[in-house]
Amino acid sequence: MRAVFEKIDPEQSSSFTIRTIAVPVFDAPFHFHPEYELTWIISGEGQRYVGSQIDDFQAGDLVLLGENLPHCWLNQYTEGTTAQATVLQFRGDCWGKDFWHLPEMKAIHTLLQQSSAGFQITGSTQSRVTSLMQRMLQASATEKLLGLLHILHELSNSNELHSIDYSFPTQPSNQTDIIRFQKVFAFMIEHFKEDLSLETVAHIAHLSPTSFCRYFKSITQKTFIEMLHEFRLHHVCQLLQKSDLPIQQIAFDAGFNDIPYFNKLFRKKYGITPNDYRKAMISKNLQIKKQG
Repeated sequence: MRAVFEKIDPEQSSSFTIRTIAVPVFDAPFHFHPEYELTWIISGEGQRYVGSQIDDFQAGDLVLLGENLPHCWLNQYTEGTTAQATVLQFRGDCWGKDFWHLPEMKAIHTLLQQSSAGFQITGSTQSRVTSLMQRMLQASATEKLLGLLHILHELSNSNELHSIDYSFPTQPSNQTDIIRFQKVFAFMIEHFKEDLSLETVAHIAHLSPTSFCRYFKSITQKTFIEMLHEFRLHHVCQLLQKSDLPIQQIAFDAGFNDIPYFNKLFRKKYGITPNDYRKAMISKNLQIKKQG
């Protein structure tokens, strides 16, 4: 997998796109595009990669992404289920380069500038915005336009937006560094379960191991090994919640070959053992089912 540029072509009757995707798994590569993107996960769960951050996602997840912010959603295939998302994408200049600079658009313009870090949207704002997105799918062209402005108005006046990756907007903006960043993270997303060496990833970045370590730490505020462990531990947590595989097998599947070391890392990050984590997640899921 490599980060790729995605070309988005709106329909001739529209200056932006909104569509629903239904697939067995979200398998789009780590990619970027100049459009802003609002993604609502209707069904499915797994890992969400935005910039240099990895987080879990599940149904209801709503995220606003800024221009050229690399991202992808990856989930495990479950027989008989469908992963579904509604995606709204628009360019900043789709209505003219000065549109967002109108006095009436000041709050929205500020929102779009701040979205370079990505936003996770929660609470009542999430409910209102997803409802508006659902209505837009069946709306006329004019109603879709008003719906987009309504959504941006809601977001620009909300305090329920949470930045995803503070580090990404501060990175060097020259094309060489951006491409290097995308290549490195796309490679890690695809290969983190393998026996991945520093030398291998440094080669992908076209840097010496020493230079790569400095470069990587400047982007993520973590070492390469720390980030690799984070990728693997997120995968472990998904399997602990969604499978009944033995813990040792899960650790091996995620790329950990030293079980005592894996247990130490897991406890350091989550404060409990993998077994206690699994029990806690089973109990939590049972409570959710009872409430439902």
